Amino acid sequence: MIFTKVNNLPRRLNKDTHVNNLKFKQFVVFITFCFLISCKNDADKLSEIQGKQIPIDSTYAQTDSIEAFVEPYRKRINEILDSTLAYAPKPLLLNDGERTSSMGNLLADIVLEQAAPIFNSRTEKTLDFVVLNAGGVRSIISEGNVTARNAYEVMPFENYIEVVELSGSATRELINFVAKSSRRHPVSGIEIVTDKNGSLESVNIQGQPFDESRNYFVASSDYLVNGGPSVGFFDQIVSRTATDYLLRNAMIDYFKKMDTLQAVADDRIKQLN
Repeated sequence: MIFTKVNNLPRRLNKDTHVNNLKFKQFVVFITFCFLISCKNDADKLSEIQGKQIPIDSTYAQTDSIEAFVEPYRKRINEILDSTLAYAPKPLLLNDGERTSSMGNLLADIVLEQAAPIFNSRTEKTLDFVVLNAGGVRSIISEGNVTARNAYEVMPFENYIEVVELSGSATRELINFVAKSSRRHPVSGIEIVTDKNGSLESVNIQGQPFDESRNYFVASSDYLVNGGPSVGFFDQIVSRTATDYLLRNAMIDYFKKMDTLQAVADDRIKQLN
């Protein structure tokens, strides 16, 4: 009898151990489930933002060590930005024409001249015309020496030139938008004539009458192509080609190869009386 109890002891221990293990596993599963449930609470929502204005005035003294560290970099940057690249015999303005401006025309012409060979090398196709937005031209160029700093003032944004392919009907919508706009949207490679009510009288692209049966390739900024505030600019795009060329860099490259900047507020967009 004693011998039997001793023989059954390991079996009893094994059974108890199995039960304990099972209970432990159930406990772990229960704790894990509770933790997962607690993690499903809704994320906190922003209810209030507080801030205060910290004025920067003469009471703040500069730190000499920081100033000494920055000075050589500032000097080099100013040397680059202020070096003369070209000359403007008269001011290039934003409002010197009824429907165009000398500054807007210059910028659009620069985009056409600088981007056309890049687009052709990548697609073996020809750039037809350029449309930019008036709000993207941020400054004039005064009479006198023209520098890289002027390019940053005119185009402070990191906007790239991009070429979009539009169907004939979409091109007509774009032309109508520009023609009816009260703002001087810069264009190049295209001539638009409207009647006194703003309806199209004639449109020539690269010296040829507008042909609604074909597609056109139009250069603009990637900001406008991607949406921007340009309702009506590029609603229907067949294809798009990046040039990887900043508008600002196109300006700087153009300045470097031109001794004198010549631009006038001409009649590339004209409304008849």
